[in-house]
Amino acid sequence: MITGTLKSEIDKLWETFWTGGITNPLTVIEQISYLMFLRLLDIAETRNEKRAGRTGKSFKRVYAEEEQALRWSSLKHLGGEEMLSLMVQVGDAKKGTPPGIFQHLRGLGSRSSSGEFMVDAQLMIQKPSLLVSAVSMVDKLPLTSGDAKGDLYEYLLSKLTTAGINGQFRTPRHIIRLMVELLDPRPDETVADPACGTAGFLVSVMLYLLEKYTSEKGQIEAEDGSTLYTGDLLEPYRQHIQSGMFHGFDFDATMLRIAAMNLMLHGVENPDIHYRDTLSNSFPEKFPSFAEDFFDVILANPPFKGSLDYKDVHPSLTRKVKTKKTELLFVALILRMLKEGGRSATIVPDGVLFGSSKAHKSLREMLVEENQLEAVISLPSGVFKPYAGVSTAILVFAKGGKTEKVFFYDVQRDGYSLDDKRTPAGKEATPLGPAEGNDLPGVVAKWRARGKLDLSDRKAQAFFVSADEIREEKYDLSINRHKEIVYEEVEYEAPKVILAKLRALEGEIREGLDELEGML
Repeated sequence: MITGTLKSEIDKLWETFWTGGITNPLTVIEQISYLMFLRLLDIAETRNEKRAGRTGKSFKRVYAEEEQALRWSSLKHLGGEEMLSLMVQVGDAKKGTPPGIFQHLRGLGSRSSSGEFMVDAQLMIQKPSLLVSAVSMVDKLPLTSGDAKGDLYEYLLSKLTTAGINGQFRTPRHIIRLMVELLDPRPDETVADPACGTAGFLVSVMLYLLEKYTSEKGQIEAEDGSTLYTGDLLEPYRQHIQSGMFHGFDFDATMLRIAAMNLMLHGVENPDIHYRDTLSNSFPEKFPSFAEDFFDVILANPPFKGSLDYKDVHPSLTRKVKTKKTELLFVALILRMLKEGGRSATIVPDGVLFGSSKAHKSLREMLVEENQLEAVISLPSGVFKPYAGVSTAILVFAKGGKTEKVFFYDVQRDGYSLDDKRTPAGKEATPLGPAEGNDLPGVVAKWRARGKLDLSDRKAQAFFVSADEIREEKYDLSINRHKEIVYEEVEYEAPKVILAKLRALEGEIREGLDELEGML
């Protein structure tokens, strides 16, 4: 969450672009993203240089020896005209002219599948004074602390006047981490997000793998005292991770540029990111192998609403659920994309759990009868504030198999206040959010130990519900349908006692009024 000074700095940066003549919000976000990416590239290069110095292992450089002048650490010290010239300069190997910064950036893109979003990267800032101001402001942003990049993107996205039209809003990082821990992805698996946005889910999987597959010797203490996970145990899977593991799709090109940059900065050299509406007819035609029976793991927070061309939705989805509701179609899509035994954690609005339409019921029946519905994690309605107040749940399911019982968990607190401010309950931070006032660690603990625990108490936060009972309830998956509500008996004073207190209070008020009148 962006607050205080940092919020003011972003507002100033935004206003600087507008007063500098760049008023299209998407263009502003894109240009800020490029500058952030250039700075983060330099930060990552410096970190890798230090790591190589400590470990003695070489690494793939972003900047060759003759390209050191293109690094952010050099760029930020230049004057306006010189800075602008270096940004847009076109190199010529035959003439011995070095490349400019954006030419180098486009070259980075051409070396990966994400190149379709990077090869046309253009600097839209034409005023030297605006460029110097923007570089200076971006240089002050805390891009290396915590999840600052995600928070910055979230706040920038909130400034889009068109935000939310397609039902898109950023998923909090601690909720993403919860979903990743529930699925526990392995480094030899394929992972996808069919509506990836800025690739938050995919990045979180990479961070999770780095932490889980780092030996004690591979842990390095960073300058700020935090632990740097080298992922030394991932070496046998390195090629798969960098080129074959991560797949993202979206129909917002700007978000995909950010997604590609985000993944590259987290060690995925060749992320498979594509501009595509995964619900459309063109998806199976363009990507036949990905569209069906391919992925081991899918994590998603798909759009909940928005305009949808029903005729363009692939018939394999509408045969399963005849509807225009994207939240239902995406669940059917995810089931189609998963291989047999593949698993997913997907955020859905509460209406999916209890909606009475034929499409709602048929989707829930399909999850229970044709697949293995494993968990329904109910989230409090304030989780997505201040951008959305919708009540949601996480569905955890596997393709195929048989549903025997479903794990329910009623999350009441996520470590933050559930109002628009989203104030942390405590200062101690964990990957799952603040340590205090937080049910998410309990979700993971109960989930991992569910086979050994007695989860029959319907008054508790975590409990099992049998598939037979779900069938009896006409496949209603809302937690209130199955949880036993405990009502506390409240004792009230007798009416005569209450009336006596009211008369006494009235007498005090009358005395006060008489005293006030006497003073006039």
